[in-house]
Amino acid sequence: MALVVQKYGGSSVEDATAIKRVAARIAKYSKAGHEVVVVVSAMGDTTDELIDLAEEVTPTPPPRELDMLLTAGERISMAVLSMALNNLGISAHAYTGSQAGVITDDSHGSARIIDVTPGRIRSALDQGHVAIVAGFQGVSHSAKEITTLGRGGSDTTAVALAAALGADVCEIYSDVDGVFTADPRIVPTARRIPELSAEEMLEMAASGAKILMLRCVEYARRFGVPLHVRSSYSGKIGTIICDDSDRDFPVDPIITRKQQAAAAH
Repeated sequence: MALVVQKYGGSSVEDATAIKRVAARIAKYSKAGHEVVVVVSAMGDTTDELIDLAEEVTPTPPPRELDMLLTAGERISMAVLSMALNNLGISAHAYTGSQAGVITDDSHGSARIIDVTPGRIRSALDQGHVAIVAGFQGVSHSAKEITTLGRGGSDTTAVALAAALGADVCEIYSDVDGVFTADPRIVPTARRIPELSAEEMLEMAASGAKILMLRCVEYARRFGVPLHVRSSYSGKIGTIICDDSDRDFPVDPIITRKQQAAAAH
């Protein structure tokens, strides 16, 4: 069996119904014998609503206090998703970014990850738990302050944890079925791309493709983390991003072995 890191975006955990659907998917992985680490974004538009709240109070919120406020969104998601999994009989523990060992520089609002020490996450997996981690946040190395990672921060959190844990794959879930030649919500004739190299995905991200942020793909390429971009609303295969075309991928309990093999090669 495999170690799988999954990341779910805000649209995938936008309400209680969506969170229950995500929990059911995670439960299938756990019951299939995989070790699972899950990184979550804030529910729906929570981050934007928190920014609006801060700006109603002051037009210039202090960066430190704004980070303290914004990280609340992901903490809500991690706790509620953990509750949903435990309700399904899957033992799950929730962790903040700092508890998960995400160490950053001192830049509030756009911090960079400089190290990941996932001892508590590894221990949770060894004890048979699913680990749920709040994305988009960490703790600064020198000042020990809560920091946020900026746009695409939850994706970067997931890839960084996958690299630190030696995960077999990092699955990035959103509301689209993979990487397309154009945004399928705008261009109905857009085609899904079954497989890409990290370099090809970097070029697409640099050209404005919003499915994955540039920093996330750079991190994945640097540490050799294979990515699997998928929709949390379906069991479709999605897009695999990996430089090793012969690499085996964990068998997904959501789709058939035949589909999995076709996607990996």
